[in-house]
Amino acid sequence: MEILEIIKSEYLSIVFGGLAGLGTAWLTQRVLNKRGVFSYFVNHNKVGMSAADEIFGNVSVTWNGNPVNHLYLSTIELKNESLNDYENVVIRTYTDDTTLLTESTQILDTPNIIEWTDHYKNQLHVTDGEGATEHQRKIHGGQREYLIPVFNRGEVVKISYLNAANSETMPHIWLAATLKGVKVKFRVPKPQIFGVPQPQASTVGIGLGLVGLVPLVLIVGNPWVVGLIAIVYGICVTIPGAYGVKIYRVLRETIGG
Repeated sequence: MEILEIIKSEYLSIVFGGLAGLGTAWLTQRVLNKRGVFSYFVNHNKVGMSAADEIFGNVSVTWNGNPVNHLYLSTIELKNESLNDYENVVIRTYTDDTTLLTESTQILDTPNIIEWTDHYKNQLHVTDGEGATEHQRKIHGGQREYLIPVFNRGEVVKISYLNAANSETMPHIWLAATLKGVKVKFRVPKPQIFGVPQPQASTVGIGLGLVGLVPLVLIVGNPWVVGLIAIVYGICVTIPGAYGVKIYRVLRETIGG
């Protein structure tokens, strides 16, 4: 009986310690949330390539009648991960190993798009009766500049480019934001489950499983049953982990305003 009391006492310590940790994390985040965080990732899909082969013959890819050797559809997703909402956010995309052709923009889950800044439009302005200069073509092919009038917490901006890579290697497109107190982070795309990155869901799921293991041992006396439940939980660990992350996000949004 004394052993059970000790285990219960340790379990309560774990629970209250976890709650205290969550409270500390929340207070820390409330203090640090004045520094915004924007994260983005880029996904490149090859649309086609021009090639000459002795067996299969010649394949030619063109864009508006112009030959293109390596055509890609590149998609950028930029997310406001902070607890702050921002106005008049200027973002810039740029590259040095591909030529940006056409584009589409969207603020996900809304009908809204983002447009070029006035500064960028003025750079590309062509007087009637004249053609674009080489410098203007270089600007248009290598960079874009957009204005996001309102960028709310949790919102995602999606930008897609049809682009022609300069070589056989996959192109690179980067993003920067001009806003005081905001840090832009590049994140490598990861497999997701229910909208949560699988590594994060697995970590949270394991943590939840460890917390639930102690009461499970106290309630279920048969070690074989405990082992079987643990195995089944281990197979599906990403599911409770994903829901745990989603619940945390909802609580964070609620607490954050």
